[in-house]
Amino acid sequence: MVVKVIIFDFDGTIADTYNAFVEIVNDLSKEFGYKPLTPEDLARLKKLSSREIVQQSEISLIQIPFLLKRVKTELSKIISDLSIFSGLKSCLIQLHKKGYILGIVTSNDQANVQCFLENNQLDSLFDFVYSGTNLFGKHKVINQIIKKYNFSRDEIVYVGDETRDIQSAKASHIKVIAVGWGFNDPEALAKYEPDALINYPYQLIGAVECCNDDCLEMLLVDG
Repeated sequence: MVVKVIIFDFDGTIADTYNAFVEIVNDLSKEFGYKPLTPEDLARLKKLSSREIVQQSEISLIQIPFLLKRVKTELSKIISDLSIFSGLKSCLIQLHKKGYILGIVTSNDQANVQCFLENNQLDSLFDFVYSGTNLFGKHKVINQIIKKYNFSRDEIVYVGDETRDIQSAKASHIKVIAVGWGFNDPEALAKYEPDALINYPYQLIGAVECCNDDCLEMLLVDG
């Protein structure tokens, strides 16, 4: 089946929000009762799965939704200053011109995403943007999209930068391309066996087209 739909994660995949996220999380550390993250902490967390990070954090499960809400609120104040990853915009434009349906499924607020897309002249490229409040519930949103638009699962590929993105795609029974320029490092992503793992934005189009040729067998691209 030929891929027709590409669904993207937002933070760490399209938008370079990593440094802003770390700064906000550290600023909120006193309020939520955890230690600020050090460079050593961040290097260690990049190698862990999303669930392992939650399990090892000093924050209770009850507090996490409130922390995430605050992070999104603080992020909204600086979203207009954030940029798309270098080289990705031209790839998105090419994919759009090739006729692919582009969408976004994110844990971030939809208003933040729309603001970012407009500021970076990307809003005309995307056919839909959906936001889910559950940190590990993206597969439910993906399934809703499939049902609403009557997509075939064989026609869809998901693109994300975290282990939970891979898990969500697999839970929805769609192909997934993991990107190594976001939060999780490539080694951590590879453990979850995405259909493809790429390290640079310019490799995205080739990975998508390889989906069309049904030749994705853990395509690891080094550059």
